[in-house]
Amino acid sequence: MYDGPTQSQQHIKPVHWYVACRLVLEGGFHPDELTPRPPFSVVKRRGRNFLYYSPETATGAEATLLGGLKTKNVDIVIDKPGVGPVVAVSCKGMTGAFRNLTNRMEETIGECTNLHIRYPALVFGYFFVIRANRVSVDGVTTHIGRSQSSRPLDANDIALDEDDHPVEAISRFHAALGALTGRDGIRSDPSRYEAIALAMVDVQGGQAGRVLNSFPASTSTLRLERFFGALYRQYDERNVVNAPDLAARHRRIAWSVDSPALTVELPEHLDYDVRISG
Repeated sequence: MYDGPTQSQQHIKPVHWYVACRLVLEGGFHPDELTPRPPFSVVKRRGRNFLYYSPETATGAEATLLGGLKTKNVDIVIDKPGVGPVVAVSCKGMTGAFRNLTNRMEETIGECTNLHIRYPALVFGYFFVIRANRVSVDGVTTHIGRSQSSRPLDANDIALDEDDHPVEAISRFHAALGALTGRDGIRSDPSRYEAIALAMVDVQGGQAGRVLNSFPASTSTLRLERFFGALYRQYDERNVVNAPDLAARHRRIAWSVDSPALTVELPEHLDYDVRISG
């Protein structure tokens, strides 16, 4: 987990790669259509799509989209030839100063509205990560980063109280985001996202972050496990179900079970299923 200043945006780059790779492996989108481009290539033989791990093909660039009001750099974009951007994901994160979370809402709403004005069929997701800074048992508030050194934290930097419950600022942010998700049609409110994920990452002990299962609650629409499925459903409805003449071109790919990338290079601890076919 990144332990430097959030202004550099380096703390969120691993999330970009996670989302982009998952959209290929689980989502079945061609890596050539993604920005940034994930480290995969595709070879089609006898009607089957074979996925290869090709790190030399990867790029870290962001896509720049012309919105209805202004241009916007977007973290992850899927662009279909002849159609334009069909899926986009904006990734944000905070490591402290959580009382300022609600100040992000104007930016969050504006970004969504700007792109939906120009691309009403765009499936737009918002992925927000919060670091799970805690109050320790002895009452001393500290965070241990990658350097293994502790530093005092202000009360404003605490995400979880002594009972491991989210502080009020984060609860309010969760409620606000919940009102901005679930856009289910191209004529629906352009200021709402098709899907939003709010994840809290535990970095205690300087270890690699793990997503807390306790927040948001299991009934929340902002749970990470609901995020990608919502994107896929909206994409399929708008570009396959409602466009049968173009279904063959837009249908998401199922990777051959014999793909080299699936039999050799993939880690064993993936938290999702790869989209495969026989």
